[in-house]
Amino acid sequence: MGEREEFVETLGKHRGLLRRTVRDLTDEQAARRTTASELSLGGLIKHVAAVEAIWTRFITGGAEAMRSGGGGSGGEDWAEQFRMAEGETLAGLLAEYERVARETDELVRGLPDLDLAHPLPPAPWFEQGASWSARRVLLHLIAETAQHAGHADIIRESLDGAKSMG
Repeated sequence: MGEREEFVETLGKHRGLLRRTVRDLTDEQAARRTTASELSLGGLIKHVAAVEAIWTRFITGGAEAMRSGGGGSGGEDWAEQFRMAEGETLAGLLAEYERVARETDELVRGLPDLDLAHPLPPAPWFEQGASWSARRVLLHLIAETAQHAGHADIIRESLDGAKSMG
């Protein structure tokens, strides 16, 4: 297996763990906060899909592309990215996440060069003047998805005792 397929497979594994945490839930359960944080299961699905879409735009077009196309590009309240909005459904959020995942996987397989890099957008959490390659972005997406899958597992266990792992 080559490097690209390893990225696709690993990201897919962590996406699957995250999706597994929302199995058999109603929209109301998916929207419920079960901890002191703003996080809900549906909100996590929404957030991870938006973040993945933003970073794949970065891979193809740099920091400027991150601000186009919606998907949590910075205009809304940060906490709103972690909540299900009025009218959103878990099924709809999962469908959007699946669409984003397919696009990411196609991008990874078709990129001419994983070393293609762009300067990061100005933000206090990025080193000033740093650039990330497509490879580095994919590592970030894997870490982000894995971290939120762990958050989701805790939220689900607090919600109804179900565990996605173990």
